[in-house]
Amino acid sequence: MTTRPAGADDAVGGVRPSLVALPETVEEVAAVLRACAEQDLAVVPAGGGTKLHWGPAPERCDVLLDMCCMNEVLEHAAGDLVVRAQAGVTMAALSETLAGKGQELALDVPFAEDATVGGTLAAPMPGPRAFRYGTARDLLIGITVVLPDGTVAKSGGKVVKNVAGYDLGKLFTGSYGTLGVIAEATFRLHPLPAGRRWAVAELDPAEVPPIAAALAASQAEPSAVEVDRPDPAGPVGLAALVEGTAAEARAEALRELIGKGTVTGEPPSWWGLIQGDEVLVEVRFPASGTRAVLDAAARGGLALRGSPVSGRMLLESWRAMEEDELAAAVSGLRERVEAAGGRVSVLATPYEGVDRWGHVSGLPLMRRVKERFDPGRRMSPGRFVGGI
Repeated sequence: MTTRPAGADDAVGGVRPSLVALPETVEEVAAVLRACAEQDLAVVPAGGGTKLHWGPAPERCDVLLDMCCMNEVLEHAAGDLVVRAQAGVTMAALSETLAGKGQELALDVPFAEDATVGGTLAAPMPGPRAFRYGTARDLLIGITVVLPDGTVAKSGGKVVKNVAGYDLGKLFTGSYGTLGVIAEATFRLHPLPAGRRWAVAELDPAEVPPIAAALAASQAEPSAVEVDRPDPAGPVGLAALVEGTAAEARAEALRELIGKGTVTGEPPSWWGLIQGDEVLVEVRFPASGTRAVLDAAARGGLALRGSPVSGRMLLESWRAMEEDELAAAVSGLRERVEAAGGRVSVLATPYEGVDRWGHVSGLPLMRRVKERFDPGRRMSPGRFVGGI
Protein backbone atom coordinates (compact mmCIF):
# COMPACT_ATOMS: atom_id res chain seq x y z
CA MET A 1 0.00 0.00 0.00
CA THR A 2 1.16 3.51 -0.73
CA THR A 3 0.30 6.81 0.94
CA ARG A 4 0.94 10.41 -0.03
CA PRO A 5 0.26 13.87 1.36
CA ALA A 6 -3.08 15.26 0.25
CA GLY A 7 -3.24 18.07 -2.28
CA ALA A 8 -5.85 20.69 -3.07
CA ASP A 9 -7.49 18.35 -5.61
CA ASP A 10 -8.15 15.80 -2.86
CA ALA A 11 -10.53 18.08 -0.95
CA VAL A 12 -14.06 16.77 -0.34
CA GLY A 13 -16.57 19.59 -0.33
CA GLY A 14 -13.76 22.01 0.45
CA VAL A 15 -12.46 19.90 3.36
CA ARG A 16 -8.87 18.89 2.64
CA PRO A 17 -7.53 15.67 4.17
CA SER A 18 -4.02 15.35 5.56
CA LEU A 19 -3.25 12.03 3.88
CA VAL A 20 -4.34 9.93 0.91
CA ALA A 21 -4.09 6.15 1.32
CA LEU A 22 -4.15 3.84 -1.73
CA PRO A 23 -4.78 0.26 -0.61
CA GLU A 24 -4.44 -2.67 -3.01
CA THR A 25 -6.19 -5.42 -1.00
CA VAL A 26 -9.07 -5.86 1.42
CA GLU A 27 -6.53 -6.53 4.15
CA GLU A 28 -4.84 -3.19 3.50
CA VAL A 29 -8.18 -1.38 3.70
CA ALA A 30 -8.75 -3.08 7.06
CA ALA A 31 -5.29 -2.03 8.26
CA VAL A 32 -5.96 1.60 7.35
CA LEU A 33 -9.29 1.64 9.19
CA ARG A 34 -7.79 -0.04 12.27
CA ALA A 35 -5.05 2.59 12.38
CA CYS A 36 -7.57 5.39 11.94
CA ALA A 37 -9.75 3.95 14.71
CA GLU A 38 -6.78 3.89 17.08
CA GLN A 39 -6.01 7.55 16.35
CA ASP A 40 -9.63 8.76 15.94
CA LEU A 41 -9.07 9.87 12.35
CA ALA A 42 -12.00 10.51 10.01
CA VAL A 43 -11.98 8.62 6.70
CA VAL A 44 -13.74 9.39 3.43
CA PRO A 45 -13.65 6.58 0.79
CA ALA A 46 -13.32 7.67 -2.84
CA GLY A 47 -13.64 5.92 -6.19
CA GLY A 48 -13.39 7.87 -9.42
CA GLY A 49 -14.30 11.11 -7.65
CA THR A 50 -17.25 11.79 -9.95
CA LYS A 51 -19.69 12.29 -7.04
CA LEU A 52 -17.46 13.57 -4.24
CA HIS A 53 -19.16 16.96 -4.53
CA TRP A 54 -22.58 15.36 -4.03
CA GLY A 55 -23.96 15.60 -0.51
CA PRO A 56 -22.81 17.95 2.24
CA ALA A 57 -19.14 18.44 3.04
CA PRO A 58 -17.82 16.10 5.75
CA GLU A 59 -17.50 17.47 9.27
CA ARG A 60 -13.86 16.38 9.12
CA CYS A 61 -11.68 14.38 6.76
CA ASP A 62 -8.25 13.26 7.93
CA VAL A 63 -7.67 10.43 5.45
CA LEU A 64 -8.98 10.07 1.90
CA LEU A 65 -9.14 6.36 1.09
CA ASP A 66 -8.57 6.20 -2.66
CA MET A 67 -9.74 2.81 -3.99
CA CYS A 68 -8.23 3.24 -7.47
CA CYS A 69 -5.63 0.49 -6.98
CA MET A 70 -8.26 -2.13 -6.17
CA ASN A 71 -9.22 -2.45 -9.82
CA GLU A 72 -9.42 -6.15 -10.66
CA VAL A 73 -12.34 -8.20 -11.95
CA LEU A 74 -11.84 -11.12 -9.59
CA GLU A 75 -14.22 -13.67 -11.05
CA HIS A 76 -16.57 -13.87 -14.01
CA ALA A 77 -18.69 -17.00 -13.92
CA ALA A 78 -20.19 -16.53 -17.37
CA GLY A 79 -22.21 -19.75 -17.15
CA ASP A 80 -23.86 -18.54 -13.96
CA LEU A 81 -24.25 -14.91 -15.14
CA VAL A 82 -22.30 -13.64 -12.12
CA VAL A 83 -19.32 -11.31 -11.75
CA ARG A 84 -17.23 -10.36 -8.69
CA ALA A 85 -15.12 -7.23 -8.85
CA GLN A 86 -13.06 -5.01 -6.58
CA ALA A 87 -14.53 -1.65 -5.68
CA GLY A 88 -12.07 0.40 -7.75
CA VAL A 89 -12.92 -1.21 -11.11
CA THR A 90 -14.43 1.43 -13.39
CA MET A 91 -17.82 0.68 -14.84
CA ALA A 92 -16.45 1.15 -18.35
CA ALA A 93 -13.69 -1.44 -17.74
CA LEU A 94 -16.20 -3.86 -16.23
CA SER A 95 -18.52 -3.39 -19.20
CA GLU A 96 -15.71 -4.11 -21.63
CA THR A 97 -14.72 -7.30 -19.79
CA LEU A 98 -18.28 -8.60 -19.69
CA ALA A 99 -19.03 -7.71 -23.31
CA GLY A 100 -16.21 -10.03 -24.36
CA LYS A 101 -18.40 -12.89 -23.13
CA GLY A 102 -21.64 -11.44 -24.51
CA GLN A 103 -22.90 -10.25 -21.15
CA GLU A 104 -23.55 -6.99 -19.30
CA LEU A 105 -24.31 -5.49 -15.94
CA ALA A 106 -27.56 -3.76 -16.85
CA LEU A 107 -26.83 -0.44 -15.15
CA ASP A 108 -26.69 2.76 -17.20
CA VAL A 109 -24.17 4.66 -15.13
CA PRO A 110 -23.36 8.33 -15.75
CA PHE A 111 -19.63 9.16 -15.93
CA ALA A 112 -18.95 5.45 -16.69
CA GLU A 113 -15.35 6.07 -17.77
CA ASP A 114 -14.44 7.19 -14.25
CA ALA A 115 -17.25 5.91 -12.01
CA THR A 116 -16.25 2.81 -10.03
CA VAL A 117 -18.09 -0.22 -8.73
CA GLY A 118 -17.81 1.04 -5.16
CA GLY A 119 -18.97 4.54 -6.01
CA THR A 120 -21.86 3.21 -8.08
CA LEU A 121 -23.10 1.40 -4.98
CA ALA A 122 -22.26 4.04 -2.37
CA ALA A 123 -23.91 6.86 -4.35
CA PRO A 124 -26.25 5.03 -6.74
CA MET A 125 -28.06 6.69 -9.59
CA PRO A 126 -30.71 4.58 -11.37
CA GLY A 127 -30.32 4.72 -15.14
CA PRO A 128 -32.95 4.41 -17.87
CA ARG A 129 -33.14 0.62 -17.84
CA ALA A 130 -33.89 0.43 -14.13
CA PHE A 131 -37.50 0.19 -15.32
CA ARG A 132 -36.83 -3.33 -16.57
CA TYR A 133 -33.75 -4.59 -14.75
CA GLY A 134 -33.88 -2.77 -11.43
CA THR A 135 -31.26 -0.68 -9.66
CA ALA A 136 -27.74 -1.41 -8.44
CA ARG A 137 -29.23 -2.63 -5.17
CA ASP A 138 -31.45 -5.09 -7.07
CA LEU A 139 -28.57 -6.51 -9.15
CA LEU A 140 -26.16 -6.81 -6.21
CA ILE A 141 -26.03 -10.36 -4.85
CA GLY A 142 -22.95 -10.23 -2.62
CA ILE A 143 -20.73 -7.65 -0.97
CA THR A 144 -17.51 -7.43 1.05
CA VAL A 145 -17.17 -4.41 3.31
CA VAL A 146 -14.69 -3.19 5.87
CA LEU A 147 -16.26 -1.74 8.98
CA PRO A 148 -14.87 1.33 10.77
CA ASP A 149 -12.94 -0.77 13.31
CA GLY A 150 -11.22 -2.75 10.52
CA THR A 151 -13.49 -5.80 10.67
CA VAL A 152 -14.02 -7.45 7.28
CA ALA A 153 -17.62 -8.57 6.77
CA LYS A 154 -19.38 -10.26 3.86
CA SER A 155 -22.96 -10.96 2.93
CA GLY A 156 -24.64 -12.64 0.01
CA GLY A 157 -22.83 -15.24 -2.07
CA LYS A 158 -19.90 -17.16 -0.55
CA VAL A 159 -20.49 -15.77 2.93
CA VAL A 160 -17.53 -15.89 5.32
CA LYS A 161 -18.85 -13.57 7.99
CA ASN A 162 -22.15 -11.79 8.42
CA VAL A 163 -23.12 -9.00 10.76
CA ALA A 164 -26.11 -10.65 12.38
CA GLY A 165 -29.48 -9.19 11.47
CA TYR A 166 -28.28 -6.86 8.70
CA ASP A 167 -28.40 -7.12 4.91
CA LEU A 168 -25.08 -5.42 4.24
CA GLY A 169 -25.69 -5.02 0.52
CA LYS A 170 -28.88 -3.04 1.04
CA LEU A 171 -27.44 -1.01 3.92
CA PHE A 172 -24.23 0.01 2.18
CA THR A 173 -25.89 0.80 -1.16
CA GLY A 174 -26.68 4.49 -0.99
CA SER A 175 -24.82 5.05 2.30
CA TYR A 176 -22.35 7.62 0.87
CA GLY A 177 -19.45 6.02 2.72
CA THR A 178 -20.94 6.69 6.16
CA LEU A 179 -21.05 3.07 7.41
CA GLY A 180 -17.73 1.66 6.18
CA VAL A 181 -15.87 0.87 2.99
CA ILE A 182 -17.19 -1.22 0.11
CA ALA A 183 -14.27 -3.43 -0.97
CA GLU A 184 -15.78 -5.99 -3.37
CA ALA A 185 -19.16 -6.61 -4.98
CA THR A 186 -20.84 -9.51 -6.77
CA PHE A 187 -23.54 -8.81 -9.35
CA ARG A 188 -26.14 -10.70 -11.34
CA LEU A 189 -25.62 -10.26 -15.08
CA HIS A 190 -27.74 -10.39 -18.24
CA PRO A 191 -26.91 -11.49 -21.80
CA LEU A 192 -26.30 -8.66 -24.23
CA PRO A 193 -29.52 -8.17 -26.21
CA ALA A 194 -29.65 -9.22 -29.85
CA GLY A 195 -30.85 -5.78 -30.88
CA ARG A 196 -31.81 -2.35 -29.58
CA ARG A 197 -34.17 0.23 -31.06
CA TRP A 198 -35.53 3.54 -29.78
CA ALA A 199 -38.87 5.13 -30.59
CA VAL A 200 -38.26 8.88 -30.33
CA ALA A 201 -40.74 11.77 -30.44
CA GLU A 202 -41.28 15.35 -29.31
CA LEU A 203 -44.35 15.95 -27.17
CA ASP A 204 -46.32 18.70 -25.54
CA PRO A 205 -45.94 18.34 -21.73
CA ALA A 206 -49.65 17.57 -21.37
CA GLU A 207 -49.21 14.52 -23.64
CA VAL A 208 -46.50 12.92 -21.53
CA PRO A 209 -48.47 11.34 -18.63
CA PRO A 210 -51.03 9.37 -20.71
CA ILE A 211 -48.46 8.31 -23.33
CA ALA A 212 -45.95 7.21 -20.68
CA ALA A 213 -48.62 5.15 -18.94
CA ALA A 214 -49.58 3.48 -22.23
CA LEU A 215 -45.94 2.70 -23.04
CA ALA A 216 -45.36 1.16 -19.60
CA ALA A 217 -48.30 -1.20 -20.13
CA SER A 218 -47.48 -2.03 -23.76
CA GLN A 219 -47.03 -5.64 -24.86
CA ALA A 220 -43.94 -4.45 -26.77
CA GLU A 221 -42.26 -4.44 -23.32
CA PRO A 222 -39.97 -1.42 -23.40
CA SER A 223 -36.82 -1.64 -21.27
CA ALA A 224 -36.90 2.10 -20.62
CA VAL A 225 -39.02 5.18 -21.23
CA GLU A 226 -37.17 8.48 -20.72
CA VAL A 227 -38.04 12.14 -21.16
CA ASP A 228 -35.86 15.21 -21.62
CA ARG A 229 -36.89 18.86 -21.21
CA PRO A 230 -33.82 21.14 -21.35
CA ASP A 231 -35.97 24.28 -21.66
CA PRO A 232 -38.44 24.50 -18.75
CA ALA A 233 -40.83 26.34 -21.05
CA GLY A 234 -40.29 24.11 -24.08
CA PRO A 235 -41.51 20.76 -25.43
CA VAL A 236 -40.56 17.36 -24.00
CA GLY A 237 -38.40 14.85 -25.84
CA LEU A 238 -39.45 11.24 -25.25
CA ALA A 239 -37.58 8.03 -26.09
CA ALA A 240 -38.65 4.43 -25.48
CA LEU A 241 -36.13 1.60 -25.73
CA VAL A 242 -36.86 -1.99 -26.74
CA GLU A 243 -34.24 -4.75 -26.58
CA GLY A 244 -33.92 -8.31 -27.84
CA THR A 245 -35.72 -10.14 -30.61
CA ALA A 246 -37.88 -8.30 -33.16
CA ALA A 247 -36.66 -4.98 -31.75
CA GLU A 248 -37.50 -3.07 -34.95
CA ALA A 249 -41.10 -4.26 -35.06
CA ARG A 250 -41.64 -3.71 -31.35
CA ALA A 251 -40.19 -0.20 -31.52
CA GLU A 252 -42.50 0.57 -34.45
CA ALA A 253 -45.43 -0.58 -32.33
CA LEU A 254 -44.35 1.88 -29.64
CA ARG A 255 -44.01 4.65 -32.21
CA GLU A 256 -47.56 3.99 -33.35
CA LEU A 257 -48.74 4.06 -29.76
CA ILE A 258 -47.05 7.44 -29.27
CA GLY A 259 -48.71 8.61 -32.49
CA LYS A 260 -45.65 10.35 -33.97
CA GLY A 261 -41.87 10.27 -34.10
CA THR A 262 -39.28 7.92 -35.57
CA VAL A 263 -37.53 4.62 -34.87
CA THR A 264 -33.74 4.65 -34.66
CA GLY A 265 -30.88 2.29 -33.85
CA GLU A 266 -29.09 4.93 -31.76
CA PRO A 267 -30.22 6.61 -28.55
CA PRO A 268 -30.87 10.34 -28.48
CA SER A 269 -27.82 12.40 -27.53
CA TRP A 270 -29.17 13.09 -24.03
CA TRP A 271 -29.96 9.46 -23.15
CA GLY A 272 -28.85 8.54 -19.61
CA LEU A 273 -26.58 11.55 -19.21
CA ILE A 274 -26.03 14.07 -16.45
CA GLN A 275 -24.84 17.17 -18.27
CA GLY A 276 -24.31 19.59 -15.41
CA ASP A 277 -24.31 18.64 -11.74
CA GLU A 278 -23.21 21.75 -9.91
CA VAL A 279 -26.91 21.88 -9.06
CA LEU A 280 -28.61 18.48 -9.22
CA VAL A 281 -32.00 17.62 -7.74
CA GLU A 282 -33.47 14.11 -7.63
CA VAL A 283 -37.23 13.63 -7.62
CA ARG A 284 -38.86 10.27 -6.83
CA PHE A 285 -42.60 9.97 -7.32
CA PRO A 286 -45.47 7.59 -8.17
CA ALA A 287 -46.19 7.42 -11.89
CA SER A 288 -49.46 9.23 -11.20
CA GLY A 289 -47.42 12.27 -10.18
CA THR A 290 -45.76 12.81 -13.56
CA ARG A 291 -47.83 15.85 -14.49
CA ALA A 292 -47.17 17.49 -11.12
CA VAL A 293 -43.42 16.92 -11.46
CA LEU A 294 -43.31 18.39 -14.98
CA ASP A 295 -45.25 21.45 -13.82
CA ALA A 296 -43.18 21.90 -10.65
CA ALA A 297 -39.85 21.69 -12.52
CA ALA A 298 -41.05 24.25 -15.06
CA ARG A 299 -42.14 26.65 -12.31
CA GLY A 300 -38.75 26.30 -10.67
CA GLY A 301 -36.95 27.05 -13.92
CA LEU A 302 -35.12 23.72 -13.89
CA ALA A 303 -34.22 21.42 -16.78
CA LEU A 304 -35.61 17.90 -16.41
CA ARG A 305 -34.56 14.42 -17.49
CA GLY A 306 -35.60 10.97 -16.32
CA SER A 307 -38.23 8.28 -16.31
CA PRO A 308 -41.96 8.93 -15.92
CA VAL A 309 -42.56 5.16 -15.75
CA SER A 310 -39.99 4.47 -13.01
CA GLY A 311 -40.95 7.64 -11.15
CA ARG A 312 -37.47 9.14 -11.16
CA MET A 313 -36.32 12.50 -12.53
CA LEU A 314 -33.13 14.53 -12.31
CA LEU A 315 -33.39 18.30 -12.43
CA GLU A 316 -30.48 20.53 -13.39
CA SER A 317 -29.98 24.27 -13.55
CA TRP A 318 -28.44 25.34 -16.84
CA ARG A 319 -27.96 28.90 -15.65
CA ALA A 320 -26.43 30.48 -12.56
CA MET A 321 -28.87 30.65 -9.63
CA GLU A 322 -28.28 32.63 -6.45
CA GLU A 323 -28.76 30.85 -3.14
CA ASP A 324 -32.09 32.50 -2.33
CA GLU A 325 -33.44 31.74 -5.79
CA LEU A 326 -32.39 28.08 -5.66
CA ALA A 327 -33.72 27.64 -2.12
CA ALA A 328 -37.09 29.06 -3.19
CA ALA A 329 -37.17 26.83 -6.28
CA VAL A 330 -36.43 23.72 -4.19
CA SER A 331 -39.01 24.68 -1.57
CA GLY A 332 -41.71 25.17 -4.19
CA LEU A 333 -40.73 21.97 -5.97
CA ARG A 334 -40.81 20.00 -2.73
CA GLU A 335 -44.24 21.34 -1.79
CA ARG A 336 -45.81 20.35 -5.12
CA VAL A 337 -44.04 17.00 -5.46
CA GLU A 338 -44.78 15.89 -1.89
CA ALA A 339 -48.43 16.77 -2.45
CA ALA A 340 -48.34 14.27 -5.34
CA GLY A 341 -46.80 11.57 -3.13
CA GLY A 342 -43.16 12.11 -4.10
CA ARG A 343 -39.86 13.14 -2.53
CA VAL A 344 -37.20 15.71 -3.42
CA SER A 345 -33.50 15.41 -2.58
CA VAL A 346 -30.83 17.93 -3.54
CA LEU A 347 -27.84 15.81 -4.53
CA ALA A 348 -25.52 18.68 -5.35
CA THR A 349 -25.55 22.39 -4.63
CA PRO A 350 -22.84 24.99 -3.96
CA TYR A 351 -25.00 26.51 -1.20
CA GLU A 352 -25.17 25.21 2.37
CA GLY A 353 -28.39 27.17 2.97
CA VAL A 354 -30.43 24.97 0.62
CA ASP A 355 -32.44 22.25 2.41
CA ARG A 356 -31.09 19.09 0.80
CA TRP A 357 -33.39 16.45 2.25
CA GLY A 358 -36.64 17.89 3.56
CA HIS A 359 -38.48 15.74 6.11
CA VAL A 360 -37.14 12.16 6.28
CA SER A 361 -39.48 9.90 8.25
CA GLY A 362 -36.90 7.11 8.57
CA LEU A 363 -34.20 9.34 10.08
CA PRO A 364 -34.39 7.91 13.64
CA LEU A 365 -33.81 4.40 12.30
CA MET A 366 -30.98 5.61 10.07
CA ARG A 367 -29.31 7.23 13.06
CA ARG A 368 -29.53 3.98 15.02
CA VAL A 369 -27.87 2.11 12.14
CA LYS A 370 -25.10 4.72 12.01
CA GLU A 371 -24.57 4.34 15.76
CA ARG A 372 -24.41 0.56 15.40
CA PHE A 373 -21.84 0.59 12.59
CA ASP A 374 -19.88 3.77 13.30
CA PRO A 375 -20.32 4.89 16.92
CA GLY A 376 -17.13 6.96 16.70
CA ARG A 377 -18.43 8.93 13.70
CA ARG A 378 -15.23 8.40 11.73
CA MET A 379 -16.71 7.37 8.37
CA SER A 380 -17.61 10.35 6.16
CA PRO A 381 -19.21 12.16 9.13
CA GLY A 382 -21.98 14.54 8.16
CA ARG A 383 -22.16 13.46 4.52
CA PHE A 384 -25.64 11.99 4.63
CA VAL A 385 -29.20 12.70 5.73
CA GLY A 386 -29.56 14.49 9.05
CA GLY A 387 -25.82 14.96 9.44
CA ILE A 388 -25.20 11.21 9.64
